[in-house]
Amino acid sequence: MIDKSFRGNAYIIRGDEVLYEYSSGYADLPNEIPNTIDTRFASASAGKVFVAVDILRLVDQGKLRLKDTIGELLDLQLNQIDPDVTVAQLLNHTSGVPDYFDETVMDEYEDLWIDFPNYRIRKNSDLLPLFINKPMMYPRGTKFQYNNSGYVMLALIIESVTGMPFDKYLKENVFDVCGMESTGYFELDRLPSRCANNYIYCEDTNDYRTNIYSVDAKGTGAGGAFITVKDIARFWKGLTECRLISKELTDKMLSKQSGDGQDPEEGWYGYGIWIIDNPKGRDIPYFQGCDPGVSFISEYNPDNGIISVIVSNYGDNVWKEMRKIRNDMYSEYI
Repeated sequence: MIDKSFRGNAYIIRGDEVLYEYSSGYADLPNEIPNTIDTRFASASAGKVFVAVDILRLVDQGKLRLKDTIGELLDLQLNQIDPDVTVAQLLNHTSGVPDYFDETVMDEYEDLWIDFPNYRIRKNSDLLPLFINKPMMYPRGTKFQYNNSGYVMLALIIESVTGMPFDKYLKENVFDVCGMESTGYFELDRLPSRCANNYIYCEDTNDYRTNIYSVDAKGTGAGGAFITVKDIARFWKGLTECRLISKELTDKMLSKQSGDGQDPEEGWYGYGIWIIDNPKGRDIPYFQGCDPGVSFISEYNPDNGIISVIVSNYGDNVWKEMRKIRNDMYSEYI
């Protein structure tokens, strides 16, 4: 099913049954240490889904409301940023806050670090200088535009409300609840065991370099968690079984909250998660991530209960492989 040239892991389950398992490529290329099913991979923007769950968990607990504003919640000099932007608008990418990596005008994430060293990014507040002095991109609530800064602000809100670093709060309230023992936010210069290096192909030298100078030194609310494919399957189970947040908020998270539907895959967004419109059944939620040397996608099909996870530490095309899975394993549902 997975192309034999694909380097990374794929994992597909239904309930407790493993339908497909795949590992290929090297976690450490020069030393030829192979990826295994238990290798920890960087997941880029996929971590936004964990932040969204934690925000909704605080809503469930009455510590936060979706209509609360950043002006009320954050002790920051917001400058030209609208203080009336709401938590809900941050969650569904309709806030209009200035995005430190605006994908409509920037092509390469590593270009961010030409003048601002990536090794300085080790917590959410370290990203503030990249956007806090910029104007709003558009009036809040008027359009959908994918926004990394919005999720940095959500992580800052988690830290403000709980008094804990967001990654520690995530570990206790999401990862531990789901049994995700291998998942966490790690510093690139202090990686624990079983973490894959990420590789970028260099055409001029016909070889590979790692991405250690291309991404944040440690993940933030915008992304950067290290995961295993089995842990992501455990996350889906915890989420869909409503062990993380109430059924009401789970249903909201996994349903269309913003977007215009023009793109069949990225046309709709829930809270921290993309939604594929499915005229033949229930809509299909998924989350994804892409950084230099990193590619990730995972989705849940509620009509047949299949959970699929694909990740590459070479930036291979996980989206092409996921389309093959949809076609081969549940095309009758979509």
